[in-house]
Amino acid sequence: MSLPLTHATSPAPSLAELALTGDLDRPARLTVPDLLAWPQHRVDVSFDCATSGVQHHGFAGPLLHDVLRDAGPRFDPARRKDRLRFLIAVAGADGHHALLTWAEIDPDFAHAPVLLAVGVDGTPLDRAGPQLVLPQDRCGARHISGINAIRVDGRYPAWSPAAAGSA
Repeated sequence: MSLPLTHATSPAPSLAELALTGDLDRPARLTVPDLLAWPQHRVDVSFDCATSGVQHHGFAGPLLHDVLRDAGPRFDPARRKDRLRFLIAVAGADGHHALLTWAEIDPDFAHAPVLLAVGVDGTPLDRAGPQLVLPQDRCGARHISGINAIRVDGRYPAWSPAAAGSA
């Protein structure tokens, strides 16, 4: 009697995940396929890279603002200025990180079209993870690859210049 052969299959590489945390009503763990649920935007970007000169790439993905807004940032929407105290920290798997303010991405303020790119030059980023893309930046230093964490933080109380001067 012969035994059936089983095919050894190597597990499929896992999808990269990013943790969306902080002052949010709905923190989440997201993958590139999850990010496809938001409206997709495409942008051609040129930026100066310190190690390889001027780069030209086409990126596609949802706006950072859309994704974070859906996570429920804990500011008072009736008080427009309340959101100005919120910072957004983005970290990549390679240790690079960037800091943005909510005002940069908010349509009521700078309305920068910051993307969480799910693809670059037609190549999906499923396994590598999304990339932060700031089309308005001349320098590519805030283009964070392989994002594994985004933290929204609004715990910056009001301060007075007089109190800051005495510290």
